[in-house]
Amino acid sequence: MKRDFSQELSPEIREKTKKNLVYVGIFSIIMMFGAFTSAYIVSMGDAFWMKYPMPKAFFISTGVIILSSLFLELAIRNVKKGNQKMLKLFVSLTLLCGIGFVYFQFQGYKHLTENGIHAVNNHIIVTDGKYGDYYEVKYKGSFIEVDGDRFISKGKDMTDQEMKSYQDFMSQFLNVQRNKSNTVSNYGSDFILYYENQPLSLLNGKLHKSDGNEIQYVDELRLQSLAINVRDGRGDFFAKGKMGKDFHIYFKGKELEYKNRDLLYKGRKLSKYLQIKAMETADTGTTYLYLITFLHLVHILITLIYMSKMTIASFSGSFTSEDHLRLKVGAIFWHFLGLLWIYLLLFLLFIH
Repeated sequence: MKRDFSQELSPEIREKTKKNLVYVGIFSIIMMFGAFTSAYIVSMGDAFWMKYPMPKAFFISTGVIILSSLFLELAIRNVKKGNQKMLKLFVSLTLLCGIGFVYFQFQGYKHLTENGIHAVNNHIIVTDGKYGDYYEVKYKGSFIEVDGDRFISKGKDMTDQEMKSYQDFMSQFLNVQRNKSNTVSNYGSDFILYYENQPLSLLNGKLHKSDGNEIQYVDELRLQSLAINVRDGRGDFFAKGKMGKDFHIYFKGKELEYKNRDLLYKGRKLSKYLQIKAMETADTGTTYLYLITFLHLVHILITLIYMSKMTIASFSGSFTSEDHLRLKVGAIFWHFLGLLWIYLLLFLLFIH
């Protein structure tokens, strides 16, 4: 018959053993996040880097997780006193705050994506489908201009209604299929496309160049990329808003300016090589932000499963003033995750 030696250990040894296991887990997590934050700083070295304000939801989640740690400490104090009623209350509140933390984290991610800041497949500056590289659009006799996040017609920012009309017009170019030309309908009355400075004409529902040839598949793909940018309200940058106000771009730690669709440092235009490098640079900073915060969130979610079991155990009367070791070791790890989040937020605030 198999013997359970853990039951033969004294309470002090069992507590020390379980706490040591938790400390080993904490140390490994510290090493992992230390590696990621170090890699973040190293990657910033000589690269183009975008910075922007942290979502307000991240700050709310910080307050929520601090509150959850306070509730968990009150739960432990009450179980030591044998107050089962308050134990159930504070363990339940801890669980609810943990769920609240997860909710506000996802609200923060939602805010970022709504502002054009995505986790993957993202660049700082728009390259595919950049307005003016291949295509321009004439609206009611005047060319639309793009400057940063601004869409300009006749020297003025396009109104919401004008922008809606522009997006509706471009939407017919969103679906491209090989060996099947796109059929165009809404064309010529308000909007005319220009390809490499030459107007495109419409013949039998197909777009044709000035030499009479129908546009090719590669031309349609370029037009599709432009249409995607117009659909998303994207001008020269993936991040929405005004550069220098809503987001900032740095090179080797020095903030850049933007004028006439060129990057400048202290009023001087960057070299052509650096301009091209900026367009080819992926938004590594944002990738790191999502990676670091989501890894932390995964640990929170896993620990919430444990906290759910602790909540059920508190209602079943499993914890007493003499036996609540599982709650204590769970509290150690939960407090650590709270402190880790505060560190990560401060890191991102002052570095990102």
